[in-house]
Amino acid sequence: MKYSLGIDAGGTYTDAVLISDADGKIVDSIKARTTYPDLLIGIQNAFDGLDQSILKQVKLVSVSTTLATNTILEKTGYPVGLILVGKTDSPRNSAIKYYISVEGGHSTGGNETAPLDLHSVEEFVQNVRNKVSAFAVSSYFSVRNPEHELKVKELITELTGMPVICGHELSQSLGAYDRGITAFLNAQLLPIANQFMNTVASEVNRRGIDAKLMMLKCDGSIVGMNEALKHPIESIFTGPAASLVGAAYLSKEPSCVVIDVGGTSTDVSLTVNGLPQISDSGAIVGGWQTKVEAIKMETSAMGGDSHVWVMNHVLNIGPRRVVPLCVAATEHPNIIKKLKQGQSISRTQLGENIQPTKFFVRTEQKPIELTQREEELLNRIGDEPVSVSEIHWESRRMPSPMLLDSLIQKRLVQAIGFTPTDVLHVLGDYNEWNTEAAIIGAEQMCIFADMEVKDLCLEIKRKVAKNMALNLLSYLMETMDAKEIEKGLDGDFFAGFKVDVPVVLLGGPVRAYTEEIKKFVDANIILPELAEVGNAVGALAGKGVKRIEILIRATFGESKYNLKPTSISVFSPLGKDEMSNYKEAVTYAEELGNKLVMDYMRDSELDDGNINIEVTKKVINPLDTGVPLETKYAFLGIAELKK
Repeated sequence: MKYSLGIDAGGTYTDAVLISDADGKIVDSIKARTTYPDLLIGIQNAFDGLDQSILKQVKLVSVSTTLATNTILEKTGYPVGLILVGKTDSPRNSAIKYYISVEGGHSTGGNETAPLDLHSVEEFVQNVRNKVSAFAVSSYFSVRNPEHELKVKELITELTGMPVICGHELSQSLGAYDRGITAFLNAQLLPIANQFMNTVASEVNRRGIDAKLMMLKCDGSIVGMNEALKHPIESIFTGPAASLVGAAYLSKEPSCVVIDVGGTSTDVSLTVNGLPQISDSGAIVGGWQTKVEAIKMETSAMGGDSHVWVMNHVLNIGPRRVVPLCVAATEHPNIIKKLKQGQSISRTQLGENIQPTKFFVRTEQKPIELTQREEELLNRIGDEPVSVSEIHWESRRMPSPMLLDSLIQKRLVQAIGFTPTDVLHVLGDYNEWNTEAAIIGAEQMCIFADMEVKDLCLEIKRKVAKNMALNLLSYLMETMDAKEIEKGLDGDFFAGFKVDVPVVLLGGPVRAYTEEIKKFVDANIILPELAEVGNAVGALAGKGVKRIEILIRATFGESKYNLKPTSISVFSPLGKDEMSNYKEAVTYAEELGNKLVMDYMRDSELDDGNINIEVTKKVINPLDTGVPLETKYAFLGIAELKK
């Protein structure tokens, strides 16, 4: 008998499931804590927790991860150099520290509008090469002609040998700035994606499992691991995609909306007739507009491990993820004693990093580019959790919140704090970890929030449930302002919100919020069996999907009587090609589209199953001539995974 293994590594848990290929039933599952920043131990624990006799019979391993999404939400990506070519906007976000705009770019017809300024590119690269982990480049209308992006990539590769992500490799959509942002974000995530995929591959090989390795992509489709390792950029944002595909599989609802509550974020997405709804403009994550072809989703930085903190008597949740007190106490029992002792913090000092329940522990990440003050602070943080009061007693001064924040962003320090997961332990809804630590943490929070323990915990639980409902409604009513929807959720009206599609809940302790959500939304809420490992199921349930767009454009003379085209161009992912006539262009486009789909399926190890290619054609002919002004082809290839 053959079996398949699905693995999902989230910010909090690494889930794994074993599914029988014969009947599609889940025969074993496990949840293991994700080990951060080294993922290997968590993945090994997930393997160890499964039935070893069945594991040896696995012939397919498919994986997904939320780590990339969490990195964007937490703003902890690796440094990247961004190069914008041509008439592109300058970066509007201070998170982009290293960037340059240079002359170059192309027109809508794929013709060069200005020579590429390679000298400025070389100067920039030499200046930042020791400060960044990768480069991203986006050129004006590179979707019509990627020549300048490719020249920049070639130069950087020759100079540094470092990874380079080009905008045209990620999307054929217009918008050079957004493609640049997409390339920038994905370049930030390259080390994380590579580490994850290499870790899984090495562990499968170490255990002698003879299986095909696949990975779920951000559009809900799957790709061979070897291809994913060549282009790890295509495998980001897979966590939300896995939750969507897994929810449809577990609930047996081909059309449903999914709320996935993870450790760091809450994600909402929709599947219709078994295929995920794809974003027209690209995924929006952490306030960034991207051009990544991904499932359409609504994401907020609020999850089970989001940091709960108090400032000016106001409860805040997130956006940073911390290790919950109840979890930290299982590894560091001394933290309970420290919680009981309390910290010497005044109300005026309170902030996200100065909290009565917040502790800091050093990671195994090696420091790079530290200031003297950062290095001094880092040396006071060891392998056991320390509070700001302890740092204060040793150095005779309160640690700078900005320095603490910088060390957390550089992944040198892991924060521990009070979270919604602790709240569920206090309320008795969840008892996976150390309840005593959670209760003491709640008591300490109450001192500064001026609330009773039960009231504090119920209010935090209500806020999390409201956030889930707000995400759900914002997704389904995308033309409505989220603030107006929130007014409806907060108000006491003789009317409310009703959802007409089944709502499937996924996530570890998400069942604790079922009744709370119903207070905000009238919906058929489904909590499927094994909902806590739905993402790992989704890693296996995806199909092979490839979308290709090809445009035929005719250029006519200026005279209104000249209805014969002066040129016919075909724009594809390969670039621009000139044709002698329209018939030749049509034949070339149709053959190329089918070929690109099949090449992708072969490279992704999906060509051994059933492949169906759907072709749609849209003709624009305002001049009512024999040759249309534009002919747009869309090729959709779907491969059923052979197990």
